[in-house]
Parts: sequence; C-alpha cells; structure tokens
Amino acid sequence: MPLWNEKNDRRTSRTRRSLSEALVELIKEKRFDDITVQNVIDRADIGRSTFYSHFRDKEDLFQRDWERFLDGFAQHIDWEKAGEGSFVPVVYLFSHLQDYHHFYKGLVRSRKTDAVFKSGRIHLSQKIETALASLLRSKPAPTVSLPILANYLASELFALLQWWLDHEMPYPPERMDEIFHELVTPTFRAALGKSA
Repeated sequence: MPLWNEKNDRRTSRTRRSLSEALVELIKEKRFDDITVQNVIDRADIGRSTFYSHFRDKEDLFQRDWERFLDGFAQHIDWEKAGEGSFVPVVYLFSHLQDYHHFYKGLVRSRKTDAVFKSGRIHLSQKIETALASLLRSKPAPTVSLPILANYLASELFALLQWWLDHEMPYPPERMDEIFHELVTPTFRAALGKSA
C-alpha cells in the first residue's frame, strides 16, 4: 500500500508541475484572460478530466501555485534572527523572480500584478502571523500586535519587490536584501523588545 501511495503522489506532483509550467509559459506569450483551460492542457499534454480532478479552473491553478510558492518561502524565514540580522530570504525571492522576469512582464500585460501582489501579501501575512505567534508563545508580547506586525512585514516585502521589478531590477538581489533589512530591522527590534 505505501508504494502505491508514493507512486500516486509522484504522479500527482508530476501532473501539477506540468500544468503549472504550461500556464507559466502561456502567460509569457499572451494575456491571462485569453488563456483557456484547453490551452493549458494542450501545452501540458494532460487530459481535461485530469485537470479538473486537481483544479477548478485556470485561476485555481494559478492561485494554488502562488500560495505553494509563498508557503515554501515563509518556511525559510529565520525568526530567531528577527530584529538582529537578515532573517527574511529576500535574495531567494528576488533571484527567483529575476529568473522569471518575462513571466512578470506577462502578468503586467495581463493587468494581473495588483491582484497577485495583494493576494500574496494577505497569504504571506497570515503565514507570518502564525509563525510569530508560535515563536512568541512563551515570550513577552510584542509592543505591536501580531496581525499589524505580520501585515507590515509582508507589505514592505511586496512593495519593495514591485518597485524593483517595475524599475527593471536596478540593484542585484543581494543589495535588495540589505535594503529590505535596513528598512524593517529597526521596527522588528523595537516591537520584539530586542536591544540594538
């Protein structure tokens, strides 16, 4: 039984990856509104019933991929360093989107960036709030409420990311990591009651 489940899980992962890659490629080529489920399944070489066994529609595919990516990103935030150093993996995020710049241009062309960044901010903010609540369970409460602190961090990250992408990535990801932490570290240090 475990072998069957493992094989099935691999097949499911492979199917989802194929569909995700197909959608990314299509977004580079045309507006999101002009992409059909049929375009996606043709590109991925996957049957219609298989698509609908995993996703409701192309929006569901897009959103679940985006949230899965943000979940992976959030897992790499080093909360022990919050307020003391580089604790958010900004280099990873910015480097990844640098590699997918044509995809971002496709989102701009599709007038989808505002909605994508808004949903990303909300999703990441929830992840951050949960992680901070767990981290601070047996510690003094921060001077700023957790929902506000989480929203602040996610909002700053997306605001800086959007500025960087819209200005044709004028600084390398490493420098953007430094800039981000120069901006947010004093706030986190104060909120968490850490000395400078």
